[in-house]
Amino acid sequence: MKKEKYAQIIKSQAKLLGFDFCGISEAGFLEDEAPRLENWLNQHYHGQMAYLANHFDKRLDPTKLVEGAKTVVSLMYNYYPQDQLPEGKEDLKLAKYAYGKDYHFVIKDKLKLLLKKLQEEIGDFGGRVFVDSAPVMERQWAQKSGLGWLGKNSLLLNRKMGSFFFLAEMIIDLEVSPDPPMAKDYCGTCTKCLDACPTDAIVQAGVVDGSRCISYLTIELKEAIPEEFKGKMENWVFGCDICQDVCPWNRFSKPHQEDEFLPHPELKNFGERDWEEMTKETFGKVFQKSALKRTKYEGLMRNVRFLKKE
Repeated sequence: MKKEKYAQIIKSQAKLLGFDFCGISEAGFLEDEAPRLENWLNQHYHGQMAYLANHFDKRLDPTKLVEGAKTVVSLMYNYYPQDQLPEGKEDLKLAKYAYGKDYHFVIKDKLKLLLKKLQEEIGDFGGRVFVDSAPVMERQWAQKSGLGWLGKNSLLLNRKMGSFFFLAEMIIDLEVSPDPPMAKDYCGTCTKCLDACPTDAIVQAGVVDGSRCISYLTIELKEAIPEEFKGKMENWVFGCDICQDVCPWNRFSKPHQEDEFLPHPELKNFGERDWEEMTKETFGKVFQKSALKRTKYEGLMRNVRFLKKE
């Protein structure tokens, strides 16, 4: 009974903090994922993201990340915007997750608060919180906890609200009643995401060649963008939403209620010239607490120049 009560408390507190979905699974080795991950790395689909090849065992086994781990709590936080930034033919485009304040800060603060509140209500237990910041296979754990299934674009899809979510985890040494995994794939015969990807990054259903993905090219790649992608970037200057925008399940997306994710006022009227003539000072002001800090000013301007050459 205690394990069931813990599950209720965790889900109730998560909801109070604004998380849209919360699922629970038993911590353990992700046996089915080991050969898939190994094959993906062997194909060099991670490109220059060398960190994805590190900590192979930890990536598959949360008990190696958190001593005595018994439970993985998966959480989803909506970031779908009420008003999208201009996406006309000449407009440079940002992935929706990057409109406002960097999600790492926003979600991490909420996770820390959630853990604190749970320890106050349940009693002393240990654990760590993660938001895209450690070798955790977050999509696989979310699927295992029943929050969705992995679509052909490899993203987690939820039947109620699509895929415009941040995923986060708490790995704790408390035994909690797990949820049943999502066993069914609701993509069916749909191939819209595969057909829409302009760089052919989705090499087969559920497998993405990260080194061809526009998000990788505009964010993770530190050198010049290869010429083969000229004319294929569709004006994405940071990240890309194409495979999500065309996904039929995202017709169920609902606007988020998080003020921290609202775009900087100046960004709403950013035109082609603003991007091209952006100074370091403007970058620092408009993107002060943004995920765009990851590319730095120089990286963003490299993207702008590449797009303008197309």
